[in-house]
Amino acid sequence: MQSSFSELEYAAKKKVTRRDRFLAEIEAVTPWTELITVLEPFYPKGDGRGRPPIGLVRMLRMYIVQQCFGLSDEGMEDAVYDSQAIRRFIGIDLNVDTAPDATTLLKFRRLLETHSLTKVVFDTINGHLAAKGLLLKEGTIVDATIIAAPPSTKNKAGERDPDMHQTKKGNEWYFGMKAHIGVDADSGLAHTVVTTAANVNDVTQAHALLHGEETNAFGDAGYTGVIKREENQASKVTWHVGMKPGKRRVLPDTPLGQLLEKIEHAKASIRAKVEHPFHVVKNLFRHRKTRYRGLAKNTAQLLTLFGMANLMLAKKRLIAIDAPGAS
Repeated sequence: MQSSFSELEYAAKKKVTRRDRFLAEIEAVTPWTELITVLEPFYPKGDGRGRPPIGLVRMLRMYIVQQCFGLSDEGMEDAVYDSQAIRRFIGIDLNVDTAPDATTLLKFRRLLETHSLTKVVFDTINGHLAAKGLLLKEGTIVDATIIAAPPSTKNKAGERDPDMHQTKKGNEWYFGMKAHIGVDADSGLAHTVVTTAANVNDVTQAHALLHGEETNAFGDAGYTGVIKREENQASKVTWHVGMKPGKRRVLPDTPLGQLLEKIEHAKASIRAKVEHPFHVVKNLFRHRKTRYRGLAKNTAQLLTLFGMANLMLAKKRLIAIDAPGAS
């Protein structure tokens, strides 16, 4: 197909922007073939009478860009028209193609939600990473983060989201949900994602964050008492839970106190890896607030976000593995 003038002009530009680099990284690390294979059975084929549906490859790419740039459906539609870099990534030439609009993207997102396909996306990405040797099974780090939800009642229902609740952290109150994750202790990649309302205690979800093959699990002081809970009685996992801050602050300056402090420091250095997926989702992908009402829709989105976060965290290792001549 002959390139349009705008395509040629864009290809000739000398400056590579941060958006260009970011999209190139997504292009390089995403297992497109595997994702298309698992999603294709659920994607409408068209009946041959009306306009055929927009290709799955384009819709998946548009959806991935939306999630990685933290855009609304309307914001993504505008970005397609505003950004040549995004159009190239999706595979759209406005001279010959009709760009998918916000409604089309909404329907695709609902398709993913209806068939629980974002869980499939998350699992497919992790299967790809495991096949590359980047997900091990020996240890898991658990943690949770609060994702704020709009507290306003100025909406059609006239009420706050009933799936969200408020909780106190420190001296501040937060309204929203929690994303609980289980992270591979070696690579720092998330292998499990569970969501609850914000007022659910972290320790109640600890068992759900284990994949079942680890021998050690790590958590901060919020998981104190985890081994005493009924759901963990049969588990053979050895838990390493951080000491409560108040207790740690008053450790005596004795050989025993110094040893305990060193142990706490070692546990904290291991737990630090759990912050990396949260950092990517909240800061790189700009997902600090819920976008939708209800836990189910937001959970579906988070599965995609943490799957893509894993790819971004593993990008250097993935690129090195896939480089020509790599063993």
